[in-house]
Amino acid sequence: MTMVDEPLGTRVVTRAEIEDFLYNEAALLDEWRLEEWLDLFTLDCVYEIPSSDTRGLDGGLVYSLIHDRRPLLEQRVLRLKKPTAHAEYPHSRTRRLVTNVRLLSHDGDGIRATANFAVFRSRAGKDVMYVGCYEYLFVLDGDALRIKHRTAVIEHESLDPHGKISIII
Repeated sequence: MTMVDEPLGTRVVTRAEIEDFLYNEAALLDEWRLEEWLDLFTLDCVYEIPSSDTRGLDGGLVYSLIHDRRPLLEQRVLRLKKPTAHAEYPHSRTRRLVTNVRLLSHDGDGIRATANFAVFRSRAGKDVMYVGCYEYLFVLDGDALRIKHRTAVIEHESLDPHGKISIII
């Protein structure tokens, strides 16, 4: 299936539609339906988690915890689904809360939106919480929204207790 970015034209995307999209995305991740989650992205997408000290800078030019284009994102999904992915096998139990959804702009470049998040992760008797803000650039593929750029800005000074991220935030 090829995905073509279409101009927004007269199609109006509402905040409620963005909210529904984000709630569905959270459910897909919490249910470990990662292939379906990947289908939400364009073929030229970027998924990134900047380090806490490089916020606001281009993730392709500075250190990021994660800065994946589509091929690396596909590999990440495949790796996380394998039993040999020891950091996530058995899979973590997660619950995502998405809140304060804001539609920032709706123009020829796409739809920019933000939302706050809390991701609760439970694995091997340890509970960890990640909080932060998502930044999205959506485009239309036909009538469907697709993620062209997704940034998860984590509001932590450090990633205790293990210093790494093994789940999709």
